[in-house]
Amino acid sequence: MWTRLRNLIEPMNVAAYVAWLAIGMEIWRSAPSGTGVIAEAWLWPTIITLHALVLLLFLAGVLLPLSDSQRRVLIWIEVLLALLMIASARYTAIPVLLIISMAQNAQLYRPRQLALVFVLVNLAMYLIVRAWWQSQTPLIFLMINASFQLFAMMTSWYAVTAERSRDALVATHADLIATRSLLAESARDSERLRLSRELHDVAGHKLTALKLNLSVLARDPRWQDNEPVRLCAQLADELLADLRGVVQQMRLHDGMDLRAALTGLAAPFPKPRAHLQLAEDARVADIAQAEAVLRTVQEALTNAARHGNAENIWIVLARKDGCITLDIRDDGRGSGALRIGNGLSGMRERLEAIGGGLQIERGPAGGVQLLASLPVLA
Repeated sequence: MWTRLRNLIEPMNVAAYVAWLAIGMEIWRSAPSGTGVIAEAWLWPTIITLHALVLLLFLAGVLLPLSDSQRRVLIWIEVLLALLMIASARYTAIPVLLIISMAQNAQLYRPRQLALVFVLVNLAMYLIVRAWWQSQTPLIFLMINASFQLFAMMTSWYAVTAERSRDALVATHADLIATRSLLAESARDSERLRLSRELHDVAGHKLTALKLNLSVLARDPRWQDNEPVRLCAQLADELLADLRGVVQQMRLHDGMDLRAALTGLAAPFPKPRAHLQLAEDARVADIAQAEAVLRTVQEALTNAARHGNAENIWIVLARKDGCITLDIRDDGRGSGALRIGNGLSGMRERLEAIGGGLQIERGPAGGVQLLASLPVLA
């Protein structure tokens, strides 16, 4: 909720408030010159009411958890109200409301769609000014206002493009972090196995040879009662037993700890904010399981940021009933049935390939919950 309230003071929103106030200064200080669309007795209070309603619709789009389609509907209502005000009264500042609306549209439409919307809105304004304002230069009036709309649209579009590029860079950075963590863990695992083999094959072999030579020396009548020889044989036995214990411990480690990898994976995302709850005994046994967990979390973070517009995401890694469970949920603002895209399908296939599974659900508030499970391997 605090994030949505903070959206109120974003620079582009503040600029919209200033423009709305500037329009209001003309409306509140001077009686309107009517066009005959609305009766003179109701004209001024109607214009003031419509002007206030535009602000309320704008604030609803900023504060409410709306989908893109719902935001489009709100903005089209703003456009229709602005056109009604233009058709009803000859205020020169009212067309600025269309600049605000078109700047919002630039965040929701693709370039070709946005160009069509731009043409339709300005065609409607041109026809209104020509028919009801009885202006001698409607085309010049249109070009002035359309140029400001175009400037606002381009500014807004470039801001959205920069934000999307930043999100793509964050996702790529997260992917690199996950890959680096996997490579580091794989290198540590390989090094541990290499050292265990070296200790077993080299040191163990030489200690065994030393024991055999000491045994032969102890059976020599000249050294049978020699205390240093007996002590060396005992120490060789103990050292070989200790070495075998170390080798066994190196091979039977307690699994890979994913805490640092998951923390690093979530850190680059400015939104959603990740809340991690990782059990100490929830460790995976091999690289394949570690990669499945990291890629699942990475895909969930990307989807929550890109599609769900989530502010928070909760990631719980636990060990229960012989399984490693990964519970991920966000507070996104989606609606309708979930569409399983390539990312979620690939996530499920990756988990199933190593004996796990994945359930995907939409929460009552619109967020997405992922329930992944992996078998505990020896």
